[in-house]
Amino acid sequence: MKLFIDTSSSEEIVIKVGDSEFRTSAKNDKSQKLLMFIDEKIKEMGKTIDDITEIIVNTGPGSFTGLRVGVSVANAIGWDKNIKVNDQDIRKSGPITPRYS
Repeated sequence: MKLFIDTSSSEEIVIKVGDSEFRTSAKNDKSQKLLMFIDEKIKEMGKTIDDITEIIVNTGPGSFTGLRVGVSVANAIGWDKNIKVNDQDIRKSGPITPRYS
């Protein structure tokens, strides 16, 4: 199952789990909401984090802090579960980095 993370907007978080898209407002608290939001939506689908086989994260351009949060969470999950992030094996090639402009 593919996980897509987009935190480039300063107003909201967008994730896609498989074919389902979810949005939530996140003006000032992306770092506190993102991981719980992902976990909540995966559980609502009757799945677990172990069902993720691929992660795609929007690297920018976008909100400076928002991009760092999304990329950090994607890298952390990818590293922990040994899942490619943006089609890159981050254990071998290093973490995905944001593009701010």
